[in-house]
Amino acid sequence: MAHIYKLKTFADPRGNLTVIEKEIPFPIMRIFYIYGVDDSVRGKHRHHKTEQFLVALQGSCKIVSCSGDYMCDEEYLLNDPSHGLFLAPGDWHYMMEFSRDCILQVFASSYFDHEDYIYEPYKK
Repeated sequence: MAHIYKLKTFADPRGNLTVIEKEIPFPIMRIFYIYGVDDSVRGKHRHHKTEQFLVALQGSCKIVSCSGDYMCDEEYLLNDPSHGLFLAPGDWHYMMEFSRDCILQVFASSYFDHEDYIYEPYKK
């Protein structure tokens, strides 16, 4: 089930330093980032096995997730680089309302495998 993590951040007059060290609950096998998104909706899938951890490094976007049980259409606003959203393999999700300057970084527990993707949403 999706949930937000508060990342350890150190702030002083020189700026901020956010650490992602022990918060990600899986070994990282792939890192990618999404940026320059127009008004499109991204995602619209879930996975058989891949776990993901999303951080809006800059700007903002909304993530809508459904875990297949009572938690459908849970909406998360990512607009702070000191917060990350964990998505479990069964979390059907999509990303929308990207600000023009949004950079969304994604940490994944497995390499890309087209067979890992499930595009059908859960029935409500």
